[in-house]
Amino acid sequence: MAQHSTSDPAVRELLDHQEIRNVISRYCWALDKNDRELFSKVFAPDATAHLGSPLLEGIDAIWARIRAALGHLDASQHITGSQEIVVDGDTATSRAYLFAQHIRKEAKNGPHYVVAGEYLDNLVRTPDGWRIKYRILNTLWTEGNREVATGDK
Repeated sequence: MAQHSTSDPAVRELLDHQEIRNVISRYCWALDKNDRELFSKVFAPDATAHLGSPLLEGIDAIWARIRAALGHLDASQHITGSQEIVVDGDTATSRAYLFAQHIRKEAKNGPHYVVAGEYLDNLVRTPDGWRIKYRILNTLWTEGNREVATGDK
């Protein structure tokens, strides 16, 4: 069996793809667990994002937008799949489908709201690993009680 090192381009590409998949998953875990420290290992400090919002500039603005959207929930679960990654040196693009369940037990008209969409990411390799530099969230469809997401009673 041939030995491969991380200087082998094919091995490096596989490792990059796995590290990027982990960043995308880490984002979901950080949101659902309200974990700001974990979130800091997802985005570059100067990242920007469109999350169904005007352009957000910087990791603190991105976190604030997410907490405003999810902070009133009893639970959420974000799942990504059908991911495609293209690495070009120290930059990469990724696209992945998103399925997110949101729950607020006291919401009038029912406790469930589902959002399905896609994440489109530009990533950059940093000394601390891959980080999202720019993210777009495109909502494709929703189902359930929108009041769950808005915080309406």
